[in-house]
Amino acid sequence: MSASRQAQALQLVSVEVVGQSWGIPIAAVREVLGPQSLTPVPLAPPAVAGFLNLRGRIVTVLDLRATLGLGRTEEPERATEIVIEQDGELYSLMIDGVGDALTFPASAMEQPPQIMDARWRGLTDGIIKLDGKLLLVLGLDRMLAAVATAA
Repeated sequence: MSASRQAQALQLVSVEVVGQSWGIPIAAVREVLGPQSLTPVPLAPPAVAGFLNLRGRIVTVLDLRATLGLGRTEEPERATEIVIEQDGELYSLMIDGVGDALTFPASAMEQPPQIMDARWRGLTDGIIKLDGKLLLVLGLDRMLAAVATAA
């Protein structure tokens, strides 16, 4: 790892999905929403929960539980959503809850272990050790590619 990368800080928003903490790059986060009314999308991949209208802009809602292979969110009408922007497009990730904004030195992030479930390892940019638990850093490009190929 280069000295300039080590000097960079990782800024993440922590979210919870079925008790597991995930970090989302704070630069991609646009806002956090409470429960939303969704429009279903016929023939969409399982991870696509629907569309929502966010101030006149159509946003694709992705069920992060389904993306992670944990089944669909049981009560989507009660889920928290975090809106991200990736490559100029808005997406809303359906999650169980949002935590804190966290800052770490880039050197705190480690590669995911080979024994990690292949699906999760494929969606993870790295892992950060916290007191008593692990924060998995969600690779947004990887996640969106996985959803697109699941169609």
